[in-house]
Amino acid sequence: MLNRAPLIAFVICSVFSVLFQQQPIQAAPPKTAKIIEVKKIWDKAPHNAFTDLIRFKDQWYCVFREGKGHVSPDGALRVLRSSDGKQWTAASLVTSKTADLRDAKIAISPQGQLVLAGAGALHQPAAAKHQSFIWYSDDGNQWSEAIPIGDPNYWIWRVVWNKKTAYGIGYKTVSPRGTRLYKSEDGKKFETVVPAFDISGYANETAIHFESDGSALCVIRRDGKPNDALLGTSSKPYTQWSWKSLGMYVGGPQMIKLPDGRFVVAGRDLRGGAKTKLWWLDPNKAELKEIIALPSGGDTSYPGMVYHNNELWVSYYSSHEGKTSIYMARVKLPSK
Repeated sequence: MLNRAPLIAFVICSVFSVLFQQQPIQAAPPKTAKIIEVKKIWDKAPHNAFTDLIRFKDQWYCVFREGKGHVSPDGALRVLRSSDGKQWTAASLVTSKTADLRDAKIAISPQGQLVLAGAGALHQPAAAKHQSFIWYSDDGNQWSEAIPIGDPNYWIWRVVWNKKTAYGIGYKTVSPRGTRLYKSEDGKKFETVVPAFDISGYANETAIHFESDGSALCVIRRDGKPNDALLGTSSKPYTQWSWKSLGMYVGGPQMIKLPDGRFVVAGRDLRGGAKTKLWWLDPNKAELKEIIALPSGGDTSYPGMVYHNNELWVSYYSSHEGKTSIYMARVKLPSK
């Protein structure tokens, strides 16, 4: 009897060969985030910390505090520039003779200027403990004189523009504690919108996002008891806010919305030792779901975030390698 097995095997192999040529196997989209690269970009001062990040005129700008320690009277704001995100050079150093400058956040004004907003721990004796300031620059090299904003002893953590109006949430640095919302039409003179949020405990550092319909979201750190972060939501004119617990502590929060509509929150997680982490935020459920922990530890966090060329760029500081230094991470996020 004729053995047909070799012929049948040949036909089967031929069919599969044709099928695989016509329908190549597609790689499945990643299910988890992947750290593409983490690079230390600055460690020249004894203590380098509290970052923020932005792209301006096709250049990267990273701002942070330089000082002798985490808290020291000599704090100054270092601005770095890079064309490729790899090689960084010093663009400027913003200093003060009367204050320890701290926690600057960098933004772009509606007029197309770079903006720094931060606070000064005033050298004592002085009329107040803290004063918030804002600075403007056309090129990142030369900055205006410091412009006082808000009320003394209210630390305006971050200034964000909603179209042509600037907003910032200030937290009180002396007793009794409290947080209030400010706005400004010119980015220099700020007026109070909400004198005191209805939040128990010590609410302080914030991240704010405005949707295209004008609604606002805010992630706010809360210390003491309770010490869970909160998600706040509001609509114009932002005089009424609803607050929900996010169920966990987030230090130095930052928040951005990706082009696909998802929200990413970054900040410090203290569970199991301090780490700088990324989370998905579900604003409808007020829930955070961990994405990834960045190489970090000890004195760490205060991230800045920019989504660029389908990658999430994150600036942050950490002391996990000994000296407190500035790092830049590039993260590939999983598909929606």
